[in-house]
Amino acid sequence: MQTENRFFDDFVKFMNGAAGTMAGVGREAGESVREHAKGLIGGLDFVSREEFEVVKAMAAAARDENDALKARIEALEAAAKPARAPKPAAPAI
Repeated sequence: MQTENRFFDDFVKFMNGAAGTMAGVGREAGESVREHAKGLIGGLDFVSREEFEVVKAMAAAARDENDALKARIEALEAAAKPARAPKPAAPAI
């Protein structure tokens, strides 16, 4: 036997509305936190992975060029040094 009780119907409608409202508030809060975090992180000096890889490759190329120049300088210095001539003997008195 089913009885009609408006109180329970109204209460269920109220709870459904409150649950929907709370879900909306949760979504809004999540979006707000996400946007705030993006703002904080966006203000920092982070680089993308692609930029990092480019700089890393440039540093490796500069290091190789530096090593080649160092070897060239050492070779030029070695060629510029005069061969050591024997010192003349001191005159006997």
